[in-house]
Amino acid sequence: MAQNYAEKYSSKVDERFSQASLTNAAINSDYDFVGVNAVNVYSIPTVALGDYTMSGSARYGTPTELNDTVQTLTLTQDKAFTFTLDKRNQEDSANAKDAGAALRREVDEVIIPTIDKYRLAAWVTGAGNTTTAAAVTSSNAYSVFLDAQNLLMDDLVPMTNRVAYVSPNFYKCIKLDSSFIKASDMAQDMLVNGSVGMVDGVNIVPVPSSYLPATVELLIVHKSAMVSPVKLAEYKTHIDPPGINGTLVEGRIYYDAFVLENKKNGIVVHKNA
Repeated sequence: MAQNYAEKYSSKVDERFSQASLTNAAINSDYDFVGVNAVNVYSIPTVALGDYTMSGSARYGTPTELNDTVQTLTLTQDKAFTFTLDKRNQEDSANAKDAGAALRREVDEVIIPTIDKYRLAAWVTGAGNTTTAAAVTSSNAYSVFLDAQNLLMDDLVPMTNRVAYVSPNFYKCIKLDSSFIKASDMAQDMLVNGSVGMVDGVNIVPVPSSYLPATVELLIVHKSAMVSPVKLAEYKTHIDPPGINGTLVEGRIYYDAFVLENKKNGIVVHKNA
């Protein structure tokens, strides 16, 4: 591979844009995967109410045994990367190729987006509620948002700890929607500074279109709905390992994302038809 040496190049690196994880804030951290690669989650049902009878030996009704179901969460994503930085290439590029900076770049631009995309896809796949309609526009964006909220309400999902992930198009349309501007609790702030931030108590997180599955415009999730452990995230730099005069960088990340069976109705997805 061709190398660009420093005679005609600055020691400053023109870094690409990157951003922190968009999904960490909406992940359930109640389950412990330490020391294991799978966790069994039990679901226990309830029983219906009946009328109390004033006579007989079964006045409360006929008892039935409580059964349970088990959801096994087994991690499947075991990813790795490696690259070398030859000492000559580092010296001849005015040290612009720094192993630590390159590792940070790998985490910011590859690993974090990969996990975010995986979690968003898992939410969409495991969602208990899906709505499909015509394309989101500046005339219907707030209505689409309220319809999604109502689905969660009908399924008794708590109003708190909801997060909405929206496409750039949805973000634009809801800011232009006259119904939202008139009715939303964020209307005044939006008119002043153009920010959406939170709508009706739900944090709005715009995500790049490439992060969302095709046709998905809006995804509202309750924080309890998904478990997404990052069990192993290990990065190493080896100075002058056998056979290499320079630095060998290696990394491994072991993770997954699971929608809990009894919490799947805490996710609603809106897709364009």
